[in-house]
Amino acid sequence: MSSGPAVPTPGPAVPAGDDHEGTEVLGPAEVNRSLTRIAHEILERSKGADDLLLLGIPTRGLPLARRLAQRIAEVEPGADAERLVGSLDVTMYRDDLHRHPTRSIGATELPPGRSVDDRVVVLVDDVLFSGRTVRAALDALNDLGRPRSVQLAVLVDRGHRELPIRADYVGKNLPTSLAEQVRVRLAETDGVDSVRITGGAR
Repeated sequence: MSSGPAVPTPGPAVPAGDDHEGTEVLGPAEVNRSLTRIAHEILERSKGADDLLLLGIPTRGLPLARRLAQRIAEVEPGADAERLVGSLDVTMYRDDLHRHPTRSIGATELPPGRSVDDRVVVLVDDVLFSGRTVRAALDALNDLGRPRSVQLAVLVDRGHRELPIRADYVGKNLPTSLAEQVRVRLAETDGVDSVRITGGAR
């Protein structure tokens, strides 16, 4: 599967302009270490990969899910990265469509021959902020079937939740002010791995 061209991500995670704008809080090495740790945590909690399904939320959640699947396949005997990962588009389930009427619709794709029924589904996204994207993802997932359990993995948790949602796996907890933005860039979509904070007084 291809992640397609890079497109702006609405909300708290926005595409970076200047490579050196703001303060870098995660570089390539830190991103890689965070994903390796999360992959091992997922395996330990799920007791293997047999019933595991990682669903990336486009745009940047999808390449993160693919990386996690690859790491899991490298350490779990018999695991196939391609059968571990899919994408979950949440566009039509968002509660802010009236504010963004031209939002492009992505694709929901499951691995061939697999469903979400009775699976341990891990939703994967780049930044957890208000929780509204995750709420939309849960609604979208409900239309696909009935997982045994649903977990959430994010690269960054920046706080400021508006809904009672928390991540099961977090690369970095990053306290921020509402005046700040978290800029996530990934090699697959932006040519480099980087997380920066911009705006606000630091």
